Formats: sequence, structure tokens, C-alpha cells
Amino acid sequence: MKILISNKSGLPIYEQIKVQIKEQIMSGELAENEFLPSIRQLAKDLGISVITTTRAYSDLEAEGFIATMQGKGTFILPKDNEMVREQYLKRIEEAFTSAIESAKLANISNEELIMILENLMKE
Repeated sequence: MKILISNKSGLPIYEQIKVQIKEQIMSGELAENEFLPSIRQLAKDLGISVITTTRAYSDLEAEGFIATMQGKGTFILPKDNEMVREQYLKRIEEAFTSAIESAKLANISNEELIMILENLMKE
């Protein structure tokens, strides 16, 4: 598992960890039932606070991506197709929102924007 922390990112460190682990799970880089480093080990490896890694793991657990078993560790849960679909839908909505905002700033009509999308989908 690779986690890169950026001090220049607008995201808090726990959020950077959470996003990167989630992306690795969704892409298949981290397989179901694979164990993650312990909270303490990850904090040590990244040179950050245990509280920060605890927050990232807690959020991932609340979202259904990982589970912690007392005495055994933290592992990746099997992917729920509906959960994965929702995560991708969320990403798509965010990308569309950004594209719409940019189109408004550039004075691009809805029709032009739809044409751009249709052309990109053909590629």
C-alpha cells in the first residue's frame, strides 16, 4: 500500500489517507481480505500522529471499506457492488459539476457541453 502525504494539499492528512486507500480498494490494488498496516505502524511509516491514522481508518470503516477485528487487525472488506457504484456515481457527479461550472465561466451553452460529452463518449 502506497500513501503519499502532501503538505500543499488542501485536504487534511486523514482525508488524504482515506481517499488514497479508498482509491486503491476501488481499483483493485488492495484486494478484499488483505490486511492493512496497524494504525500505529501506518502512523510511524508516514511520520504522523496515531490520532490522524485512527480518524482515516474510522471513516473508512464507517463507509464500509474496511473492518477491524480485535487482536487480528484491519482488513479490506469484500466490495459491495452497490457501494462501488455509488462511489463512482459520486465521482462522476463531482466531475460534471466542475465541467458545468467551467462551461458557465467560458460561456459555453448546454448544447455545446452535451456535444463535448457525446464526442468524448465516442472515443
